[in-house]
Amino acid sequence: MDYYFSKMLSDTTFEIAIEKITNALKEEGFGVLTEIDLKATFKKKLNVDFPNYRILGACNPEFAHKALLAENKIGTMLPCNVIVRETEKGDIEVAAVDPIASMTGVGNFDLATIAEEVRGKLKKAVEGL
Repeated sequence: MDYYFSKMLSDTTFEIAIEKITNALKEEGFGVLTEIDLKATFKKKLNVDFPNYRILGACNPEFAHKALLAENKIGTMLPCNVIVRETEKGDIEVAAVDPIASMTGVGNFDLATIAEEVRGKLKKAVEGL
């Protein structure tokens, strides 16, 4: 089982891809709570050049609430990470964590049901780009 699903975009820029996935996530009820710019961080902290790569922490409050009610330590796995990265060829890849894969080890049936719903919404956002 893959732990993520992704889509390659060849007809857009990095910044537009971020805008597109942010809007697609919003349509599925997610907000982006955090944004980590690895390119800037690696340059500042390590003086290393790195391609454009951002990690977006996406959260659907309704599902996060349900998940925490089902498993009070599940916050260690929230929010759902979505990456936007520039490839060596200049294409843009957008990938999202598969919540089913990441929560399999928890062994909570109620949580598994929630993860299936979240997976569907994340997958729809990514595949719809």
